[in-house]
Amino acid sequence: MKPKVIVYRKVDKKVLDFIQDTCEAIYFEKLDSETYPEFLQELKDAQGILGSGLKVDKDLLNQAPHLKIVSNTSVGYDNLDIAVLTERGIMATNTPEVLNDTVADTIFGLLLSTARRMPELDHWVKKGQWGSILGEEWFGVDVHHKVLGIIGMGGVGTAIAKRAHLGFDMQILYHNRSKNEKAEQDFGAVYCSLDKLLEQSDFVCLMTPLTPLTEKMIGKREFELMKETAIFVNGSRGKTVDEEALIHALKTGQILAAGLDVFSQEPVQPDNPLLSMKNVVTLPHIGSATYETRLKMAMLGAVNLVTGLQGKTPPNLINSKAGAK
Repeated sequence: MKPKVIVYRKVDKKVLDFIQDTCEAIYFEKLDSETYPEFLQELKDAQGILGSGLKVDKDLLNQAPHLKIVSNTSVGYDNLDIAVLTERGIMATNTPEVLNDTVADTIFGLLLSTARRMPELDHWVKKGQWGSILGEEWFGVDVHHKVLGIIGMGGVGTAIAKRAHLGFDMQILYHNRSKNEKAEQDFGAVYCSLDKLLEQSDFVCLMTPLTPLTEKMIGKREFELMKETAIFVNGSRGKTVDEEALIHALKTGQILAAGLDVFSQEPVQPDNPLLSMKNVVTLPHIGSATYETRLKMAMLGAVNLVTGLQGKTPPNLINSKAGAK
């Protein structure tokens, strides 16, 4: 009998076909108030689940006594209670690396558009307000030959450093749990303390995963350390930043501007002050959102899922102590 799995996010038919070759797949294009009760019913005898964003904690796992693997189709896995999964011998996997270049493209585009005020100027032109030579009040700031500080020099951070150094002759500072020798050798990146990075960078790019240690790691003190001309870019998770402190820093001129792909609450609330600030560029968490990359992520998630259910170690096992079932 084929193992039963649940796919709870919309995926390409190629991914479903791959899974269904070896598994019985129950497919939910999305989970909402209408479909969630049915999802919980199917979960009772499921051995695997694949998707992203679902909070997988003790309460959910209590309703999934036969679960062997949780396959997250994202790099981040802050939605998973890894300690509980490991304790119960349930494998957890993610999909790193395949999205590095796509996310780096997004984040560097956000940096450029914030520095050169592109969304604001696009809106201005489309409203028919371009009636004369552009005045200095509409000028942006240069990106090339500036100092870029990257917090979190993993795969995406390294891809951002590559674009910045080779494409824009930027000096790279970085802060990470450990040194990234490849980034240092290939792109001249310099490892430094967080405080030094904040004090010296013209652009501060936050790319760290969300963990108990990184939650609100950038707050009032950190914004006060930044240059008044600094631009802050967040492509990690919204909760890595104290959003109230960010709003205050932007309102009071502690920093020049911000480019955000993530928010503390998503979807972002319409009354969030960040949405009404001209010096803030906002995106709806689209870092990896291209068809090509999302297909690669889903397929890698499917490979992780199927491999784990075959009694082998998945390529991207997070909690190795859980072991293959």
